[in-house]
Formats: sequence, structure tokens, C-alpha cells
Amino acid sequence: MYTMDRNIDRIIGRYQGQKEGPLLIAIGAMHGNETAGVEAIDLMVKMLQVEPITNPRFNYAGTFLGLIGNHKAFKANKRFLRRDMNRMFTRDIITHIADKSSQELQDEEQEIKELLDIINEEIRHTNADKIILLDLHTTSSSGGIFSIATDNPESIRIAVELHAPVITGLLKGLTGTTLHHFTSHNIGRDITPVTFESGQHYEPLSVNRAIAAITNCMRTIGSVNADDVENRHDQILQEYSAKLPKVVSLIERYGISPEDCFKMKKGYVNFQPIEKGEILAEDKDGPIKASASGRILMPLYQEQGEDGFFIVKEIDHNKWNL
Repeated sequence: MYTMDRNIDRIIGRYQGQKEGPLLIAIGAMHGNETAGVEAIDLMVKMLQVEPITNPRFNYAGTFLGLIGNHKAFKANKRFLRRDMNRMFTRDIITHIADKSSQELQDEEQEIKELLDIINEEIRHTNADKIILLDLHTTSSSGGIFSIATDNPESIRIAVELHAPVITGLLKGLTGTTLHHFTSHNIGRDITPVTFESGQHYEPLSVNRAIAAITNCMRTIGSVNADDVENRHDQILQEYSAKLPKVVSLIERYGISPEDCFKMKKGYVNFQPIEKGEILAEDKDGPIKASASGRILMPLYQEQGEDGFFIVKEIDHNKWNL
């Protein structure tokens, strides 16, 4: 299906099920140093290929496609080369790259163009009743897994079934993410995006959690039967998130630039409680204090990044039926 040689390495694997069903597109390494998603997708494709042999009654419904997001940054083991790719899915940038050749574009612009070429071609040729995009990430800090949904009820339903805290309101603090772009409005087909953060970049279990998230997503959308999913996939996620809040809402995103010389104080982990006025970091202008009490999310402990930290608050989750 894919005729462009440069895109072959970007395709981790593709599995065609035995019967019609959803199209699930999983992306790893949208940030190139977040490799757990790529490894998880690769292992998932291999497991799907073997499953019908070991389990003759197994029938996968639909198509599973696994892709590397920022392939150049992935090879360089860097978050990005020129710009954060997961902040570039804006209308202006998509329009800018649409009619240009890859040779006319800068690194991350090339990456977006080539990634969208594959996804759009797959979508054009699918008869799937559902299209789901699962964007797999990890964080530079430890201490928690979480999922991010759009306002789409199906996105929320899938995020809840990943058995991790659900972050609401985060899209209002960011721009140009996959969650912003991969919507029915932009794609022209019904599509449901969800993001899953499986843990710290280099923690071995981050791969296991990403596999569990992919598996649970497949079950939730009807690609695999519940009877074919081992309980351990639920247990892996539930045990790790047992003491974490069910649902949190964004209070603040603290944006930074390289010129700020931002440095996070050591020791913070995802969902750690913080108090208003607490010194969280410092930059060239001095200490940076928490603007509100709540919980810290994604404190930055790597050189590259545009987000110093996020502050979130726990909210009533009863309406979510969790």
C-alpha cells in the first residue's frame, strides 16, 4: 500500500485481522527519546502474528498499524531536532507543508508530512467503522501513568478503560498536539484520538504498561474479545495507578524557552501534592513558585522541552462512572 521508500522504516508493523473491524493506529516516539511506545508496538505486532497459532479461536477484527512519529529524532535519541513535533500539528503548519516536497521542509516538518502521508493513505483505503489513534508517550519524571482524552465521549470512554488517571483540560493549555489534529473536523472521517503516558522514559515497565494499554484499547473498541485478553493487562495498569487520583483537571501549564535557563528542583514525581507558594524550580530570574495548591504533573527533567511543569487538581469522578 505504501509506495514511498522513505516511509518504510517509519512503519513498525501492520496486522490485518481475520474479519472487518476498527482501524487502530498506534504511534510511538512522537518525541524521539520516548522509545517505550515503539518497543511496545513492535512486540504487539509480533504477538498478534503468533496468537492465531497458539489460540486457534482467536479472531482479530480490523487493522492494527504501528508507526514511529519523529523518526529522525528517534534515531538520534532526542526529543526533537529543531522543534517539538507534538506542538506542530496546527492548521498553519499543516497548510504550509501540504503542497511542498520533503526537500523544501525542515526536519520536523518533513516528519509530519511523511507521517500524515501514511495515515491519510491508510484512512482513504479503509472500510473501518471506527478509526482510533493511540499516541504513546513517556515522561522524564517518574511516579505515575495517565491518559489524556479529547471532549469526544468515545475518547473519554477509551481513556477510562486504560485504567489510569484521566487528565482533563490539558488541551486548553497546549496547542498543536496529535489530540488537537486528529479529530473528525480535520480528518474528514470519524476518528478518535487518545494519548497514553506509560511512565518514565527508561523504566523497563513503561514498555509493559504501553503493551497493556494497547491491549485494553483493542478490547474496548472491539478488535479483540474480552475472553482473549489476559487479566494481567488490567492488573499491570490498576496496580500502578491504585493510589493515584481517578480524574484531574489542569490548573496551570508553566511554559518555558531555552533562554529561560529553567531548572526543575530535584525529586518531584507525577501527581505529587504541592502547596501554593512552594518553590518548584528556578530560572534566570530566580525561584519559581507554585501558583496554586494541587498536584504536579510532568516536571521537566531533561534538556529539551517547552513545558516546565503542569499543576493539576483532583476533581469529582462520580459522573465518569469509574
